[in-house]
Amino acid sequence: MEKLIPFTISDLAKVTNHRSGEIKFGEKILTVPKDTDLITFLTNCEAQYILLGIPEDIGIRANYGRPGAASAWESALKSIANIQHNRFCKGSQIAILGHLDVTSEMQEVAHLDFNDIDDRLKLSQLVEKIDKEVSNIIFNIVKAGKTPIIIGGGHNNSYGNIKGSALAKGKPVNAVNFDAHSDFRILEGRHSGNGFSYAYEEGFLKKYFIFGLHENYTSKSVLDIIKKKEDRVRYNTYDSVKIRREKDFFSEMQHALDFVKTDSFGIEVDLDALPNIASSAMTPSGFSIEELRQFVSYFGKHKNATYLHICEGAPDLGEEKNNHLIGKLIGYLVTDFIKTSEQ
Repeated sequence: MEKLIPFTISDLAKVTNHRSGEIKFGEKILTVPKDTDLITFLTNCEAQYILLGIPEDIGIRANYGRPGAASAWESALKSIANIQHNRFCKGSQIAILGHLDVTSEMQEVAHLDFNDIDDRLKLSQLVEKIDKEVSNIIFNIVKAGKTPIIIGGGHNNSYGNIKGSALAKGKPVNAVNFDAHSDFRILEGRHSGNGFSYAYEEGFLKKYFIFGLHENYTSKSVLDIIKKKEDRVRYNTYDSVKIRREKDFFSEMQHALDFVKTDSFGIEVDLDALPNIASSAMTPSGFSIEELRQFVSYFGKHKNATYLHICEGAPDLGEEKNNHLIGKLIGYLVTDFIKTSEQ
């Protein structure tokens, strides 16, 4: 884990707003002690949930998306550190491992143009480089018996989450993805739109359920590919659940859970599925924040839930006066997930 920058107690103090008579998460969250081996820390720390940040938007750029998701990690930390530590949720359940050092990669992509063939190749190569680091870190977290909570970053990091979990478990894992898009595009070089298809083709992803596809933004070719693999890849659409009311939201969650719960599974959340949330592919129509929170809580309480990945939120693309809201939203999702351990 050479590319990991550990999060320290002094880092935590900088983002925690102390207030008399209150206890904040930032006063209870565990961090990596100085000069401590990361593997030893993971193995011995009392917290079950390990936070990892991936502050990049390289995979999004490679997929013709709008950059900005690199700022979500910092925004989320400021929010999480200032959640109240109380009987409902305790900060001591969390340890912040740190974030992946992608400084040089982000500098390298600053002047790349995804419309240029040579630049697109460079972008994909950089995503592959990040893939290796993410899968290694996730492998070590899961191998230590802990539950990763990954805050991105682009949805390209689903590949590393799945691969790392599968290697730690010694067999392929499943995934359920709350997303307006399938991210099951063709294998044309790595980007944020094909993390699941690469993980599937390479044997790390066994079963995959896409929850809430937007019919207007899913190509015929992707639908045809999924149809051929329907024993292992299934979906429902947002339109069928919320617009035409052909399917019930809670029944569909049960249906999706029944499909993935047979093995360890990852919970993937793309914030572009929510209306008017700053992201690389913002939408005016989608599930509500409350429905997403119910989704995370519902799947998180199952014993085979292996990790939570929250991606594509882009505070830099939001309103300047309210760019903290993405971090606050991520904070809600993180606590909804860890509260399930007490159920």
